Amino acid sequence: QVQLRESGGGSAQSGGSLRLSCTTSGYSYRWYCMGWFRQSPGKKREEIAVIGINTGPTYVDSVKGRFTISRDNAGNTLYLQMDNLKPEDTAMYYCAAHVSLLCRLEVGAFTEWGQGTQVTVSS
Repeated sequence: QVQLRESGGGSAQSGGSLRLSCTTSGYSYRWYCMGWFRQSPGKKREEIAVIGINTGPTYVDSVKGRFTISRDNAGNTLYLQMDNLKPEDTAMYYCAAHVSLLCRLEVGAFTEWGQGTQVTVSS
């Protein structure tokens, strides 16, 4: 059974940093595309960043220059370094993965999801 598990969420003050991790299990190959997403109460899930095996990262404009997505050499552990956090970054953060060849910032393209980790940023 494929599982994705996020960790590293918590509370931070505005301007602070957090680092999220996502470990995967139950899948013997490298995910072609992995990404981070977030959702606030009453809002739709939104894209943050994606990274493919052979493609560089793509970010949504609101996090460019503040967040960095990366993955380990084996390819199945995903990270999100979040710097200069803002109160509007407060949300539940999810990692996701898929095996399709096209790696895009698109929630609907991802087939496997973690349960999420909460990030709360205070002003």
